[in-house]
Order: sequence, then structure tokens, then C-alpha cells
Amino acid sequence: MMTPKVRSAKPGDLQAITSIYAHAVVHGTASYEYDPPSLAEMTARYNALVQAGFPYLVAVHEEGDGDGRLIGYAYAGPFRTRPAYRFTAEDSIYIASDSQGQGIGRLLLTELIARSEALGFRQMIAVIGDGEVNQPSVKLHEAMGFLHSGRIVGSGFKHGRWCDTVLMQLTMNGGVDSDPDPRALAEQRFRAPRATG
Repeated sequence: MMTPKVRSAKPGDLQAITSIYAHAVVHGTASYEYDPPSLAEMTARYNALVQAGFPYLVAVHEEGDGDGRLIGYAYAGPFRTRPAYRFTAEDSIYIASDSQGQGIGRLLLTELIARSEALGFRQMIAVIGDGEVNQPSVKLHEAMGFLHSGRIVGSGFKHGRWCDTVLMQLTMNGGVDSDPDPRALAEQRFRAPRATG
């Protein structure tokens, strides 16, 4: 089997991304959404992250001269929106149901971490819905160096039962051992002139 290619997501990928996420919403508990977002909503979410400079990646099986079949995606986004959180990113990874357990999540997360480090982030947080059921996600993050930071018991109610949320954390770029790098994406955005009106 050929190793999938990981690349930046493009607008043309959003239909496949929307379908992968819809399956996760309807059939799983990794996301606590109940109703799958529309293509328009997923496009708006994608645009917001990309315009803010966050990495948004896809994994594809290349087929001939085309872009190939999209089998997973991952992105980093703000952990929280208040400015003091700006050096912390949260990761999200979703794999097509017929492609799970093949190492695609590891490929995506490896590249996502590398790109997030290059942008100057100091912490990456994984917020894993229904951690007991979604152990493959927990194990993946452990294998990539994430440490357990806590569990929020009964934080979600989906498919007729209470779900715990697992929190995991990866330190990047020295973490808290030095002051923020003024060249970091988060600091550049924070220091950029704001429009008044």
C-alpha cells in the first residue's frame, strides 16, 4: 500500500472533508455536535482558520494525475479566543471510516505538530470527546508525546449516554521556559494594528 500524501487543504477538498466529518458527527462521539454542518458552514470554518494562519491539512491517496481520494484531515485552531491563550493551539483530526487504523492519523498529526511549531506555538491541546470509546485517538496522542492533563467527567451527552472528555497536552518550542517569541504567528497577529471604526 502506498503511503498517503499529506498536504495543505484546498477549497476543493471541502466536500470530502464535510462528508468525513458528517459521518463522525452522526455515528461517533469524538465530536459533540449532533447535526452535521453543511458544506457552507464547513467552508466558513475552514476560511476562518486559514485566514488566521493556522495549518489545515489533508491526507490523500494519490490516483493518477489527479488529487486522489481524501481519506483524512487535521487542523490546528485556537484553544480559546482570549488573548492570553494565543500561544496555545488545539488540534483536531478526523479519518474516513474506511481508512481508520492505518496510520493516517499519525501522518497528519506529525505534520500538524511540525507546522504548529514552525508558527511559534508553545502548547498543543487535544480535547478528545468520549475518551473511553475513542482510545485510538488517546493512544495516538500518547505516542506523539502528549501528556494527560485531565478528564472532564460527564461533560457530553450523546447517543443516550454521558461521555467524558480527555484533555492532553504537548509542549512545543520550549514551552514555558522562555518568553514568547515576537516572531511567532500568535504574537504577530496580536501586535498587528487593529482597525477602528
